[in-house]
Amino acid sequence: MRAVHGRLRRALDLARESIDSASDPESDAGSDSGEIAADLLIYCHGFCAALDGHHRSEDKGLFPQIAASSPELAPVLAKLSQDHSMMAHLIGGLQKALTSGADRETLHGHLDGIGAIMESHFRYEERSLLTVLDGMPLTLGRRDAFGAIVD
Repeated sequence: MRAVHGRLRRALDLARESIDSASDPESDAGSDSGEIAADLLIYCHGFCAALDGHHRSEDKGLFPQIAASSPELAPVLAKLSQDHSMMAHLIGGLQKALTSGADRETLHGHLDGIGAIMESHFRYEERSLLTVLDGMPLTLGRRDAFGAIVD
C-alpha cells in the first residue's frame, strides 16, 4: 500500500510539473504548443486515471476482503470509501478544467485540493489498515487490490 501511495504522490508531482512546463514560455522553446498541451493532458489524465483506478480496486476488491476478515473495521472502510467518492468528484472537476483550457492557477488549485484530500486519506488509510494488511493473506492479486499502478 505504501508503495502504491508513493507512486501516486509522484504522479501528482508530475502532473503539477506538467502544468508549469505547459505554462512556462521558456520551457517550450522549440516545442509545438499543441505538443505541450498534449503532454499536460497525458500527465494530468494519467494521474487522475491512476488515482481513480486505485480507489476503485480498493472499493471493489480490497475493502470487501478486509471487511470479511475484520468486521470491526466497517466504519473505517466506510470513511475511506467516502473519501474515494469525494476525490472522484474533485478529479471530475480537474478533468473539466483541463478540457476547457483553464489557466495554470486554476489547474494548480484543482491539484492542490486533490492533493490535500489525497494526503490526508493516505495517512489515515495507512494508520488504519497497514497492520491489518500485514497480518492478512490477500486472496486477490495486487492489481485487483490496489489498481494497475502496482505494475
